[in-house]
Amino acid sequence: MLTVLNKIITLILVPIYFCVLSPTHPIIVLFNQPKELISLSENGVGTAEDPVYLTAHRGVNALAPENSLPSFEEAVNNGYYSAECDIQLTKDNKWVVIHNAEVDDRFCQFGKIADLTLEELKTFSYCWGPNLWKYKDSRIPTLEEYLDVFVGTDTRPQIEIGIENYDMLDTIVEAINERDLDDQAIILTYNLKQLAAIHELDPDIELWYMVDKMTPEAVAEAKALGENVWLSTGYENNTEEDIKYALSQNINFNMFTINNIEDARALYDMGVRYMETDILCN
Repeated sequence: MLTVLNKIITLILVPIYFCVLSPTHPIIVLFNQPKELISLSENGVGTAEDPVYLTAHRGVNALAPENSLPSFEEAVNNGYYSAECDIQLTKDNKWVVIHNAEVDDRFCQFGKIADLTLEELKTFSYCWGPNLWKYKDSRIPTLEEYLDVFVGTDTRPQIEIGIENYDMLDTIVEAINERDLDDQAIILTYNLKQLAAIHELDPDIELWYMVDKMTPEAVAEAKALGENVWLSTGYENNTEEDIKYALSQNINFNMFTINNIEDARALYDMGVRYMETDILCN
């Protein structure tokens, strides 16, 4: 019901946006102000010898529209360990970077990604996000365009597969290999079967198994898949006992989404070093 209501509101507001406002209009600029990043080091979390490795959730979405090329460029410019994106398949079987299966409210248009071609999606414009006026000409990125941002950098591309698909997994691996990023890229999904298929295609690519909770079963499944398989899990879904258990099993894991200093400090004190965030920086 809420989704339908959102679309109705969009149908009313989008024409007003195009007819009256623009990304450079003062009202649009006012409501799309960037957020100031919060530094861990300035707040006593982490040291140069023992740092926190931060992943920019959907890019640095505090400074640019989420999952846009500028948001990933900001991740590189600000020295993030990695920059997470979400990918979906278009009607003509092209991987594009967007979180939802439907065009979300970051865009002025809408529709199902699977019903639209890449050419059609490339006409869609962002209508919400920080510094929108600055990035008004940005368009939805392809997987290849996303990966190109990280070539020759220290920031790792981190690709979350957003759909259950097995026929096109090889194209993800090919795009990574063509750019010599197989030692740098990370692929993550809640689907263990997808991770196993990717591991068969290229065992050098690091895989993160997304789970709701770090149970003994989840730890065992990740370890059974291979040495370079991590867990990635939500902070709010796990107790301190869950975290201590995972640490005791010597399995690498990342926690999302950490957006305040207090949570980051608590995790750091427990021994967690990999965190995903919308707003924190080193």
